[in-house]
Amino acid sequence: MAAELVLLIGTRKGAFIARTDAARRSWSIEGPFCETWPVNHVVADAEGVIYAGGGNEWFGPAVWKSRDLGRSWTHSSAGLAYAAGEAPVKAVWSLAAGGGGLYGGVEPAGLFHSADGGESWRQVEGLRRHPSRPEWNPGGAGLILHSLVLDPEDPAALWVGISAAGVFHSADGGENWQARNRGTRADYNPDDQRYPEFGQCVHCVVMAPGRGPDGRRRLYQQNHCGMYRSDDGGTGWASIEAGLPSSFGFPAAAHPRDPDTLFLIPLNGDTAGRYMPEAKTAVWRSRDGGASWQALREGLPQQGAFFNVLRQAMATDTLEPAGVYFGTNSGALYASRDEGESWQCLASHLPTITSVETAVIGG
Repeated sequence: MAAELVLLIGTRKGAFIARTDAARRSWSIEGPFCETWPVNHVVADAEGVIYAGGGNEWFGPAVWKSRDLGRSWTHSSAGLAYAAGEAPVKAVWSLAAGGGGLYGGVEPAGLFHSADGGESWRQVEGLRRHPSRPEWNPGGAGLILHSLVLDPEDPAALWVGISAAGVFHSADGGENWQARNRGTRADYNPDDQRYPEFGQCVHCVVMAPGRGPDGRRRLYQQNHCGMYRSDDGGTGWASIEAGLPSSFGFPAAAHPRDPDTLFLIPLNGDTAGRYMPEAKTAVWRSRDGGASWQALREGLPQQGAFFNVLRQAMATDTLEPAGVYFGTNSGALYASRDEGESWQCLASHLPTITSVETAVIGG
């Protein structure tokens, strides 16, 4: 079976799947799936099983599942609930396969785990037992756990990003957690509280490939208040926003092989409309871990770009050279097969795109 690259696309009206071969020249797009439920995130596991998480306060939360690349689907919400008397789970916001199963981040912020392929779920209760929990406050989209980062070599290590509580890390599979926000700003706080232990409005957290000299993971983050890199698994963060057009944006995507290459999409600011700076689309790439940046524009709209890109709506693939993909809140889907040097529009009128992920099937 020849290798097939798939883009897994979450939207406000169901999931879509874009497919191509290893050359990435011609694409087909299928969908909507999941009965046009609001879908916040779509991922695939190592076996090619696709999972789509979503819902809202009307539908309730659920995770959809397809074993045949979208031809048929089932879904379950079994166990996706807090104890009686707590605020109900509204939706699944993020998914990650690994660590002996499937993790799901939900709204209001919490973490669930499935050991049976999404058929049933249990809460990872340690996160909501963190001492800071009573002081977590919602970001603009609500109190959501939107970033789920699993260590591919250590099934007990995971990081989560919560708006607007910050980044938290567990080294023991979720039983105990530490806030990992040192060095990230909270510009909306009083001056003497700009760098709190928690309460930052993190927008997206991704892991770079490989390990640093001391064996710890490199992480990158887009935040409401800056862009950051950590070379010690989030213990400390350093600003990398110098050279970018703003300190505000949502998605980040790491290169699959080069830990120094990162892709960001800054917006024009949190109170200035939240669209492309000067209404000109650009993906910004760093080849040196955020020390310098280059705007990549070839093939992207350079006028009238009053859209944004949401926190989970950009991804890279694992092919050579790496592909880069993003979707907009106006329903356009863009692809680059040369690490951002040039772009093509794959679709123009999808529903609001909430997430983009990639998977290589077969080969």
